[in-house]
Amino acid sequence: MITNIISAIDDIATKTPEQSAYDYLGTNYSYRELVQRANALAELLITKKLPAKAPIIVYGGQQFEMLVAFLAAVKTGHAYIPVDSHSAKERLLMIQDTAHAPLIIAIESLPMDLDIDVINLATIQQLTPVATLKDNLPVQGNDNFYIIFTSGTTGKPKGVQISHDNLLSFVNWLVSDFQWPQQPSVLAQAPFSFDLSVMGLYPTLVTGGTLKALPRAITEDFKQLFATLPQLELGVWISTPSLVEMCLLLKDFNSENYPNLTHFLFCGEELSHKTAATLLARFPEAHVYNTYGPTEATVAVTGVEITPAILEKYERLPIGHVKHDTHIAIKPVDHTEVGEILISGPSVSKGYLNLPEKTAAAFEKQANLQAYHSGDLGFFGEDDLLFYRGRMDFQIKFNGYRIELEEINFYLRQSPLIKQGVVVPRYNADHRVVQLIAIIAPNETTTSEKELTKAIKAELTDNIMPYMMPQRFVYRDELPLSANDKVDIKALIQEVNSQ
Repeated sequence: MITNIISAIDDIATKTPEQSAYDYLGTNYSYRELVQRANALAELLITKKLPAKAPIIVYGGQQFEMLVAFLAAVKTGHAYIPVDSHSAKERLLMIQDTAHAPLIIAIESLPMDLDIDVINLATIQQLTPVATLKDNLPVQGNDNFYIIFTSGTTGKPKGVQISHDNLLSFVNWLVSDFQWPQQPSVLAQAPFSFDLSVMGLYPTLVTGGTLKALPRAITEDFKQLFATLPQLELGVWISTPSLVEMCLLLKDFNSENYPNLTHFLFCGEELSHKTAATLLARFPEAHVYNTYGPTEATVAVTGVEITPAILEKYERLPIGHVKHDTHIAIKPVDHTEVGEILISGPSVSKGYLNLPEKTAAAFEKQANLQAYHSGDLGFFGEDDLLFYRGRMDFQIKFNGYRIELEEINFYLRQSPLIKQGVVVPRYNADHRVVQLIAIIAPNETTTSEKELTKAIKAELTDNIMPYMMPQRFVYRDELPLSANDKVDIKALIQEVNSQ
């Protein structure tokens, strides 16, 4: 069991200093380089005499120096706030407006001037590596380890504070309950500003593994993506289901061509039966895990291995068993009914940075444990397995009927005719839903839109109530994705209702 994240990484650097910690498209960086360069940057941070425990913004992409900055920050008692360089510049302003960070570590050039101290990449690269860091007070216990800003419903992002103890609870669970290999080669595709990245980052580093970076520019170019993946020699795949669905379009994405790939872990969006079944058919010996959790509870709090038996039993897959140190209640409490998922336990955040009202609205104490109202809908089925049923804020009323949009979207994702598909509501001036619109990126087809609509409606008729059927179908080549590589439903709702 890991008792301290920072010490565990330092220990790996001492025991196996030349082991690769980070592989950026063939350029390898060892644990010795990671720790000694982090120590050097930490010494520079100490000279800045920053306010105690004040957060530090780290701005960039997926460069190795991002890890150096993260580790340097926590070694000196400061949480880091990862901000992706692909973000709109207004987002950086809004984050700083909330965080009041005294310093930015800019691994890439900042899109604007901010009235705070900046350490840039050139400065970091000129520092002399330091073998041992002295006189430091690292993050520990309930101190914030990192703060990830999520998209707020008001448009202003909220900073989720994750402490060292929160992260420790998650890391120990993942390493112990998911048959996690020693020294694994792990896909590092998610941007660091998306907490899915944490699923690979710290479990890998505390077990002496290698993070295999897959930068955004490559994942956005199918030709580069499919040329790069085989070169990574991955053992553990971590992503949203959307990324693996793209890869499954390639017939040679299978165990024969990826013999080392033994583990798949999915989080961030719903894993469909179709995707899991196809994946197991291609990788019959692999462990495929479905997990669930909000950023506010440290990446994930439930998990289940998807086996042929699970596939045979459930058309809509469970999101897993609750981790041993955590409790999930469904409101209403009756587990036979769908209700809000309420999470309590040691991995639940203390709340949102400098936003006490929003914290009070979403968090509470239950039996001396921090609890979070997730806004997600779910229920417990057989064998204490939790099932996800969408978002409370995507639940609408239409013609008097209560409709969960995620239920329709689930069946759209099941269709072999559809690559991406969501249903969004159109409102009138009185904020009442007057139409359901299906926005769809079809799989390659020579069928006319009229015939395609007819075929999709025929499929939906077998699975949804008549009042849930979309009244209009709109076709596009691709649907917009959020910074976290999910279909950006909120953007589509806004677009439909601004016309």
